[in-house]
Amino acid sequence: MLWAMKYLCRALFFAILLFLSPIHLRAQGIDVSKFQGKINWTKVAKSKSVKFAYIRATEGTSIKDPYYKANVDSARKAGIYIGSYHVYSSKTTASQQFANFKSMVSKKKQDLIPVLDIEGHHAGHLDMARVDKLLNLMQKEYGVRPMIYTSEKVFKDHFQEKKYSPYHIFIANYHGSPSVRYTLWQHSCTGRVSGIKGNVDLDKFHPKHSLYDLYMPRLRNKKSSDADTTKKNTKAEKTDSTSKS
Repeated sequence: MLWAMKYLCRALFFAILLFLSPIHLRAQGIDVSKFQGKINWTKVAKSKSVKFAYIRATEGTSIKDPYYKANVDSARKAGIYIGSYHVYSSKTTASQQFANFKSMVSKKKQDLIPVLDIEGHHAGHLDMARVDKLLNLMQKEYGVRPMIYTSEKVFKDHFQEKKYSPYHIFIANYHGSPSVRYTLWQHSCTGRVSGIKGNVDLDKFHPKHSLYDLYMPRLRNKKSSDADTTKKNTKAEKTDSTSKS
């Protein structure tokens, strides 16, 4: 009985410690832009709290994030999976916005599917023909449907039609679990991560989803191929072992 009580107390202690630990220690991913300044991606990777990062590339027709290329190269070098996002503008055409994004984002350097960022202030007055065209242009260029980042309000107003059901949804909600379907949840805008000065957005997956769901086709195919090779090798080893015995 005494042993059981000691075990229970120790388990309770570690549970409380985990609950009280800084939220960044439980983060699965982050999304960043020029507002995080220069990031030490080596430190970010060593923290082991960040598995992936979505990096702002462009906004509208002419805005290009000055830290984008350095962030992409340094993050990938540090071993962090990266994806890129474009911030939607209601002031310019889909073709103009896509051209801006394409000029910055190399398909070869993308580990994760691209994201179209539609901020919450677009609720109630979004040009869906323009949005659809931009989504289609991104899909044609990168070979995969983009993920849609937005607020619950915008999602409820514009993205509940059946034609959007194949898209992964990235929901921003800092007050509680999203009440709409989602793949990725931006649950904090005040996270702290080693290697980044100041606040950073923290993202985590719905329990039914994982990083694999967001892989670009080439990476998904590679992972599947590697898994098949491992299975074949394991099977061969077992067969060889049986024949020798």
